[in-house]
Amino acid sequence: MAPAPPKVLIPMSDYGHDPTETAIPYAAFKKAGFEVFFATENGSTPACDKKMLEGITQKLLGATKTAVEAYKQMSGTPEFRQPLSWSAADFTLDPYNLIFLPGGHDKGVQQVIDSPIIHKHLASYFPTTRKPSIRSVAAVCHGVMVLSKTDDANGKSIIHECITTALPTRFEQVAFWGTRAFLGDYYKTYGACSDNVEEFVYRLKSLGTQTLIYLQVRKRLDDPNTQYKNSLSMIPFVVQDENYNYISARFPADAQLLAETAVSLVESTIS
Repeated sequence: MAPAPPKVLIPMSDYGHDPTETAIPYAAFKKAGFEVFFATENGSTPACDKKMLEGITQKLLGATKTAVEAYKQMSGTPEFRQPLSWSAADFTLDPYNLIFLPGGHDKGVQQVIDSPIIHKHLASYFPTTRKPSIRSVAAVCHGVMVLSKTDDANGKSIIHECITTALPTRFEQVAFWGTRAFLGDYYKTYGACSDNVEEFVYRLKSLGTQTLIYLQVRKRLDDPNTQYKNSLSMIPFVVQDENYNYISARFPADAQLLAETAVSLVESTIS
């Protein structure tokens, strides 16, 4: 009897995830023979950010034609149209070999990033990805924030000791200021004056000394100067932790490499 295929779960907000960061990995998982499931808060069919899929914003800033086509194919599948409910009483992450957290900067993604229910599930699941394990987690862009905002039993982020990356501050600021005149605060998930995904640094000067206070992803790491890995190159970039089956990436251009790396990791854990 052939072994059961690995199972992947993609938790999503009802609206707002980046289509490239969702559909490109989905296609890679299916190509690898994985069984893919989606989950939204109440089982509603999700929809990715329309600005990335159509109109002038798609042509100038959004998904490539390949990603748009991948999204169209994904959005027509039964698993996408009939997702699980991650708020259901019997919902659990236990059956899945991989939890994949896509990003997206539309304000709708706050539904997942700030969900105490998702945090509770991940707080239970993530410790079980410590090597050796048959469980893994992968996240890109704002998806990393879901993990950084999830506390363990000691009040620390579940990735506080992990090596990670996320959306670079410079990328976020260029996108925000470059489009603010016609898109307002679209590129800031929590509004124009909110913190950046990677970091927002307050510089406090007292008696001639300077103290840096990091917020968001960097803030939640034990030693951000050594644990946070960054690249401002357009070449695809992913980071794999040494102690946990955890992989992270920055933005849509990393989606294919992230998915391929996650596939390899999952396959290595079950072989």
